[in-house]
Amino acid sequence: MPSNSSLVASERLTCLRKANKIEVWNYSGQGLELYYSDTLYGRVSMLAKIRPIGSATDHLFIGTLRFKYFTVAWNNDKRKLETINLLENLSDSHMRESQSRDGCLVDPTGQYVMLELFEGVINFIKITKPKKGRGDDDYLDKAEQIRLSELKVRASTFLFTETQQPKIAFLYTEGKDGNVRLVTYQIVDDKGHYSSFNPKKDRENELDGLDFSCSHLIPVPKGDRGQKRYMVRNSAVPKALLGGVIVVSESNMTYLDDESNAVFRYSLEEPSIFVAWEKLDGLNYLLADDFARLFVLTILVDGPEVVGIKMRNLGKTTKASLMVLLRDGLVFIASHEGDSQIIKVDLDPEHESIVLVQTLPNIAPILDFAVMDIGGLEGENKLNDYSSGQAQLVTGSGANDCGSVRSVRSGVGLEEEGILEYIQGVTGVFSLKSHQNSKTVDILMISLPLETRIFEFGSEGSIEEAHYFKDFNLDENTLLAMNTINGQELQVTPSMIILAGEARLRLKAAKWKPPEGQRITAVSGNLENILLALNGTSLVSLDIRNGLHEIVTREVSGNDQVACIYVPDHCSGVGVVGFWRSGSISILDLHNLIVIESEGLQKNNDASIPRSLALVQVLPENISGPTLFVAMEDGIVLTFKVDPSTFSLSGKKSIALGTQQVQFFILPQKTGLSNIFATSEHPSLIYGSEGRIIYSAVTADNVISVCTFDNKVYADTIVVATEEDVRISRIDTQRRTHIRTLPMGVTVRRIAYSPKERTLGLGCVKRELIGNQETIRCSFVLAEDVLFGQTGKEYLLNQSEEVIECVIRAELPTTYTDSLVERFIVGTSFLENDDTNERGRVLVFGVDQSKSPYLISSLKLKCACRRVAILNGHIVAALVKSVVIYSYHETTTNSAYLTKIAGYRCSTCPIDLIVNENIIAVADLQKSLVLLEYQSIGEGKPNTLVEVARHYHSYWATAVSHLEDSSYLESDQEGNLIILARNTEGVTLEDRRRLEITGEFHLGEMVNRMQKIQVKPTFNAVIIPRAFLATTEGSIYLLSTIAPSTQDLLIRLQTSIAANVKTLGNIEFNSYRSFLNMDREASEPYRFVDGELIERFLDQDESLQIEICRGLGPNVEDIRGLVEELKRLH
Repeated sequence: MPSNSSLVASERLTCLRKANKIEVWNYSGQGLELYYSDTLYGRVSMLAKIRPIGSATDHLFIGTLRFKYFTVAWNNDKRKLETINLLENLSDSHMRESQSRDGCLVDPTGQYVMLELFEGVINFIKITKPKKGRGDDDYLDKAEQIRLSELKVRASTFLFTETQQPKIAFLYTEGKDGNVRLVTYQIVDDKGHYSSFNPKKDRENELDGLDFSCSHLIPVPKGDRGQKRYMVRNSAVPKALLGGVIVVSESNMTYLDDESNAVFRYSLEEPSIFVAWEKLDGLNYLLADDFARLFVLTILVDGPEVVGIKMRNLGKTTKASLMVLLRDGLVFIASHEGDSQIIKVDLDPEHESIVLVQTLPNIAPILDFAVMDIGGLEGENKLNDYSSGQAQLVTGSGANDCGSVRSVRSGVGLEEEGILEYIQGVTGVFSLKSHQNSKTVDILMISLPLETRIFEFGSEGSIEEAHYFKDFNLDENTLLAMNTINGQELQVTPSMIILAGEARLRLKAAKWKPPEGQRITAVSGNLENILLALNGTSLVSLDIRNGLHEIVTREVSGNDQVACIYVPDHCSGVGVVGFWRSGSISILDLHNLIVIESEGLQKNNDASIPRSLALVQVLPENISGPTLFVAMEDGIVLTFKVDPSTFSLSGKKSIALGTQQVQFFILPQKTGLSNIFATSEHPSLIYGSEGRIIYSAVTADNVISVCTFDNKVYADTIVVATEEDVRISRIDTQRRTHIRTLPMGVTVRRIAYSPKERTLGLGCVKRELIGNQETIRCSFVLAEDVLFGQTGKEYLLNQSEEVIECVIRAELPTTYTDSLVERFIVGTSFLENDDTNERGRVLVFGVDQSKSPYLISSLKLKCACRRVAILNGHIVAALVKSVVIYSYHETTTNSAYLTKIAGYRCSTCPIDLIVNENIIAVADLQKSLVLLEYQSIGEGKPNTLVEVARHYHSYWATAVSHLEDSSYLESDQEGNLIILARNTEGVTLEDRRRLEITGEFHLGEMVNRMQKIQVKPTFNAVIIPRAFLATTEGSIYLLSTIAPSTQDLLIRLQTSIAANVKTLGNIEFNSYRSFLNMDREASEPYRFVDGELIERFLDQDESLQIEICRGLGPNVEDIRGLVEELKRLH
């Protein structure tokens, strides 16, 4: 919900509402930049700008879904928004809420605000001149509530008038026949009294017989001096003049002149469903339709007379929810179903009509998502791996043309300090100190295929390219460059090694060249030694301290070749070598090149070979010894614990960082530890935190090489070489959420991930407009799990009206093998009923060698299949009014059949289900949650589904997830969350059959999907992650259970923060987060802690932190450490 306003003097800003946040953006010429952001205790439902009498800036009028209304203004001294006016609660429990969203209109004269909250009721608030003695902030009059006879209002708008008596128009539906009408009223009379809105005496205009598809009203201003209205006496036919209103429908535009009552109709050449409009000027209006097309509506005039309307298709944009004109021709298109855009509109037919200026990412609505732990770790318990950056969420976001797959990962960002040079073909970058006394690096070497370039950095920030540097060879590419222990500079090229000398310091230069016909193919070194490979077939160890003295040479045995080399800084006297043919690694003694330890890496006929090595101290020495990292050719990274005394390897683990080979670049830290920048198609930063190794995604694409660059001007930075340029960047100190988008152009309705196949299964719905005819096509598509590109061929559903309802992956038994096979299971429904009994299907797909889905089994149903799950190798299906269990029999890789073995009749309609052991939790559309137990009796008796527990209250459920033991999390359509627990130890049968509420909370957003996660917590974990939640607003939440030892502290901390930290509107935290639905309203959240509120503790000044901690027990430092630990989880 954007609003363009002059919130700050001399600045024109754009205000957005996002759930419970208000964001202020400033247009800088290149696009919108975030100017300010604030959070309030309420979900914003309306946002409008007003200009109080005598004010130099605009104020914002804000309303929430819980009927809290207030105005805010910018405090230039404090540089933040402040609450100005608070309105009384306008809610009424006996009224029916408006069919459309809450409406807020400000009349063109700026005197009145109209609120449309309930059916048949409107509220007017007059903006008055502040009274003396009450301050300049008392400018809103008491709200006046007025009853309307027009109940089902579709649209409303203020009209432009030439008087100070505002006029309003309503587009509404009347009667059972659905007759659409337009009426207008003056809201006040000559004395300033509000109209009674009596349809018989107060209506100014009535227009009947409008098209049933009418949806919007566009008020038209009176025009400028050249278009001044005039009335002709005794005119036989009233003329339609400027200053009326346009009624927008799918097939025509109707113009009403509200003063002459003249009507003009224009039929569209191409019907469409219009969803948003915005005024460009008095005669031109932008209209956006449901198919992401943008039109311009032009009013044709002869003087003040309207003689026609013209529509022109400008082109494709994002699907608009709302449009705002930022300045001349610059339009912000806010989208709920895709990315928002800023475009430049040019109405000159000779020019390009639409120019994209900026795209603002948006992952709403999230229709489905999968938790994808890339590669997984072998031999390691997973400790909160969802936050490591390599575990990622993949969402099906947006709809129709704006549909996409989004990768959501927690990782570190790179803040760009500047681009050094646009260079392509970089093979490596190295930083050096130019002389022994330099405290920081001031030389950057950039290696290219045929040369090496040198850049010198001055102490004042100047940068110059040098054409020579000491004795270095710049006519070749550089394999290694570094400073030595005695202050000399070392360079390694394929043909030689150069140790630069310095006469005044009595440092002798030295060179070493390989034998004739041989070249250096791999090299690594530390302050003492260099280990290199010649033609990949022999190894040479050199002593740097003795002028590149050759210590030993050794031929590689067994016709093998050297693939990679690494010489560690912390473990002197050893080097690590990876080999091509054997696919193994060896730790060698650099004094004699004898193997100390060796490890074969290939298994199961895997031909992958090691391509990069790193033996570094990532974790503190009191926690772990050095860790050996081995990057394989297929994107897998292996890790080994290394004994620092014997160099024996243990604790092998693996993780996939991509599908292409990974290259390691060491980033030494001031703590003595080292981080690793790993380049691949998805760069990662490897570092230690909380006693474990973290793999975090990095926001950089196409990275070739990286080196540290601790310069006087660019302190604590790194140099990053990409395929296009070389830039200086700074690594973020905290992980943040990073999103990568793959546009699909279809609605990705369902998504499932198969770690075994490393494939995503996507249920896609494509909507097309062919010759003004809307067509729906549904398909099942496979995509690989790194770049999300489609693999193989899509599987098109046979019927054009069949839609995919659910997709899961499962391991199912077969009759021809003892092992389980990986399958995708798809449930479908039919949009239209025909003469057949087929209303849905259960489809089972396999994945062939070309990564294409192929159909194994199809079960026809007499109703839709909403959800599927797996229970002990059986398929559990949630149908329209029942839950059915099918046994699966796969006879060959291409054929299988399903047999019904048990069923249960639901109260209304099962909306979601989750399986825990032999218990099936079914979320009912209206009747909350029921637990079913699958009982396999055997001995010829039928298997049964028995209801064992139920929540006996009405609850319009949307999703359910199992948490732990007998606890379940459920969400509803009102944005509430409840935790239900089964009392298995109850005294009576009724006690054991009743699900009790053990926690409730108002999230404020409707949850579409939940995904349970299983992580093994550390022994002292404060919280234990249980489930991810995805909402229609595009939010992703992590729900965790709190350790019993910390529950009381966090609940009291939440209470204290809520009491001491005020937000916009002075709304109470408990009133925002308390449970609310049509049946009841709680006074506060129950046994729930809001993590967002807890993290606000870190944003407060120290004095307020002390006040918050008063009476809690732990001191400020303890609480701050606790909150920082919680914040690191995301």
